[in-house]
Amino acid sequence: MALSKVDYNSLNVTAAASKALKWNSTPNGFETGDVGGDLVLIKTLTASSSGTLSFVNGSDDVVLNSTYKEYVFKFMDIHPGTADSTQWTFNLSADTGSNYNVTKTTTFVQCYNNEDDTATSVGYNTSGDLAQGTGFAQMFRSINNNNDDSLAGYLYLYDPSNTTFVKHFVGSTQGSNAAPASYQGIFSGYGNTTSAVDAVQFKMNTGNIDAGTIKMYGVK
Repeated sequence: MALSKVDYNSLNVTAAASKALKWNSTPNGFETGDVGGDLVLIKTLTASSSGTLSFVNGSDDVVLNSTYKEYVFKFMDIHPGTADSTQWTFNLSADTGSNYNVTKTTTFVQCYNNEDDTATSVGYNTSGDLAQGTGFAQMFRSINNNNDDSLAGYLYLYDPSNTTFVKHFVGSTQGSNAAPASYQGIFSGYGNTTSAVDAVQFKMNTGNIDAGTIKMYGVK
């Protein structure tokens, strides 16, 4: 079978910033279009002795609805306020932030290496998961409030506006924990609701968030 080739001279595509080439239905075949997988920054919140940081659809320019099928939250330099051995947590709301109590089933895996190399571990942590619980889900365990202690990481939330299926999420954190050690938390789960999830809240399980930044993105 003979190969069909597109004549280069027949193509007429004008370059456009942040656009890709894609096939179309015309004989010439190409046009510019959106780049799949682009992150669109929606909102940035910065902690300053904050009890919680919340992203609520329709509030303060936050979009958390069917506009995107996937949302990403990236947190950087998260530092606890007054408490040692603090947990970094999140919860979901299905009533525009009136309550953060969506029923969740989650998993939690940890790995760490102490600074003096006296203890290392990789394993499932049963105290870090939820089984049909409505409380806040753990993302990081046992961070101290020493001046140089902090954590970073991300949370992916999939299709939160879907009203047929449960709401899946995955994420990971890395920080300097209380040992002191390099510590990674790997978590995943689902919000067991067919209602649209339209708000996400982050907090320490004890005390305030002294400092840190969370950026919320929609994925094209």
